Amino acid sequence: MIIYGKQVCLHALQKHSANIKTVYIAKKGILPQKLFEANRDKIKFLEERWAQKMAKGGNHQGILLEMEALEHSNLKSLKQEHFILVLDALTDTGNIGAIVRSAYALGVDGVIATGVKNLHIPAIVRTSSGTLLDMPFMIVPNILDVLNELKQVDFKVYGASMEGEQLDKCQFDTKRVLVLGSEGEGLSKKAKSKIDELVSIEMKHEFDSLNVSAAASILIHRMRNVN
Repeated sequence: MIIYGKQVCLHALQKHSANIKTVYIAKKGILPQKLFEANRDKIKFLEERWAQKMAKGGNHQGILLEMEALEHSNLKSLKQEHFILVLDALTDTGNIGAIVRSAYALGVDGVIATGVKNLHIPAIVRTSSGTLLDMPFMIVPNILDVLNELKQVDFKVYGASMEGEQLDKCQFDTKRVLVLGSEGEGLSKKAKSKIDELVSIEMKHEFDSLNVSAAASILIHRMRNVN
């Protein structure tokens, strides 16, 4: 896969150099000297027009990386964890990337995307500032398969909904799943059929709802502090 942009590429070079095949540079001095020397054998210089073509018009900022395809996690390993985030038919790469970034920063153990067959992984790597490379992540088309298996190993499933119990009044189990619905549709019927408790964020001013990535950050922060 091809990723681009200074911040995400530097993150990948610092933490995932073994998975990088080629470093494409279109801007002189873009790499710190230490990283340049460490990756000298992988570096190729290219003209701006070719960089633009590789980035398909995106803002590459003078650096692109060709990396091995993202190695997805598996449900068997995620069952051993304590805090799992399930995305219910989310498709917007900007929102997914922002959610993954918050999930990684705030201590979620893994993210499972459901209701989709595939996603634009390189775009999510970019919008997550590279944290998708560090976060256990997998795609399972049917959310019922995921929630059924997690509930079998004693996970309690919480769903984000405006109709739910106010967040500050909730107590969360040690093994917990947070399900986030899509921007337009919210939680699907399939998801609701398996959710044990709906939770909501209290609004101080009258407003429809928060952006799903903003809501995710608040919910994750509240739910992470469980012994």
